[in-house]
Amino acid sequence: MHRFAVIFATAAMAATQVQAELIINGKSVTVTPTVSTSANFQPQNHFQSCLANLRSQAIAKGVSGSSYDRYTQNLSPDYSVIERLNYQPEFSTPIWDYLSGLVDDERVQAGQQKLAQHRDVLNRVAAAYGVPAETVVAVWGVESNFGAISGSYPLLQALGTLSCEGRRQSYFRGEFFTTMRLLQRGDVTESQLKGSWAGAFGHTQFMPSTYDELAVDFDGDGRRDLVSSIPDALASTANFLKRRGWQTGQPWGFEVKVPAGMSLSGEGRRNKKSLSSWVNRGLTRADGSALIQGNLSGSSQAGLMAPAGANGPVFLVFRNFDAIYSYNAAESYALAIAHLSDRLMGQSAFRTAWPTDDAGTSRAERREIQRFLLSRGYDIGEVDGLIGDKTRQAIRQEQTRLGLAATGRAGQQILRAFRNEAAKQMMQ
Repeated sequence: MHRFAVIFATAAMAATQVQAELIINGKSVTVTPTVSTSANFQPQNHFQSCLANLRSQAIAKGVSGSSYDRYTQNLSPDYSVIERLNYQPEFSTPIWDYLSGLVDDERVQAGQQKLAQHRDVLNRVAAAYGVPAETVVAVWGVESNFGAISGSYPLLQALGTLSCEGRRQSYFRGEFFTTMRLLQRGDVTESQLKGSWAGAFGHTQFMPSTYDELAVDFDGDGRRDLVSSIPDALASTANFLKRRGWQTGQPWGFEVKVPAGMSLSGEGRRNKKSLSSWVNRGLTRADGSALIQGNLSGSSQAGLMAPAGANGPVFLVFRNFDAIYSYNAAESYALAIAHLSDRLMGQSAFRTAWPTDDAGTSRAERREIQRFLLSRGYDIGEVDGLIGDKTRQAIRQEQTRLGLAATGRAGQQILRAFRNEAAKQMMQ
């Protein structure tokens, strides 16, 4: 998902809702509902009038009048996307929950299967764009669970609605018109255009404008198809990263050990310094080895990032981390991609534990929690490992019953409590 990156939307696609932060073009935006409450407001009439008024703008952006008429003639609004746009979840998930759902053994194993299944294509992609196969597959896994969950919103309907209601209408109008140009050019068909409520679609969740700019025809069939063609989707993802500054042969970063008492104030991804300066300040890799290895030199620039503070894992991150970050404008997201790519290369989990007494759970463990909740009569929907509002509400009630803090988190603490209860029941 690019240019318009909703952090909790990404997690909903692949793991669970996270962070009540809306990022547009890399900038944090305060969400304020703007749907009209006028007594005379008639949504359907307003929508049709809006579409009629947008026709000349669409034509100015390269959409033919006949195409615009064809794509909008039966279009009806879906105001649920406005609710999504203005939604501020009360529940904010810590980074250890975010990563535990996105980078678990299940996704690593699936990713390794995809690496083997598409090895020939991925080798050609890596040769063409200089981006490792594991990084491309990591994006694929986090964005759509390898194509399994790519969204169900009809894009013309969603983007048309967002073009006429709510905030950022000018932005969404650009995506709306670009979608029509993709259809007009034959890159995709209307039946393929289903994705997130904000307009991202395909195996690796490109926004229409990103699709228009960076999608490539890698299978040679004359169409840039990121919905049905895995080669096109994987190559386009690599092309995106290359165009955003990926440096071939360089790492994204690595976990480090920081000397006791060293201040992290003012440090961050953007505040890069030479590796030599970090060596002089006493940093080593997490395993105790030297910072400067392989293709790195003392002049290589890296920023120090501590997403959970000095007591959690700390990382030196390079330009390739920034390239990943540009995909979805969130450091937690970029770290998930980076860590999954490392795991796919056979590396282990982070050496430093996250600073919590209630660690996150994998998707398999979240499904286990959901089964416990269903057994206790909660109506939470299907067992899918996705922690939505109903699951969180049920967890809060169970935490209260068990004398735990009612956080609504599907963490190890509530999982242990459920397992202990189940074990006691089996012994009775």
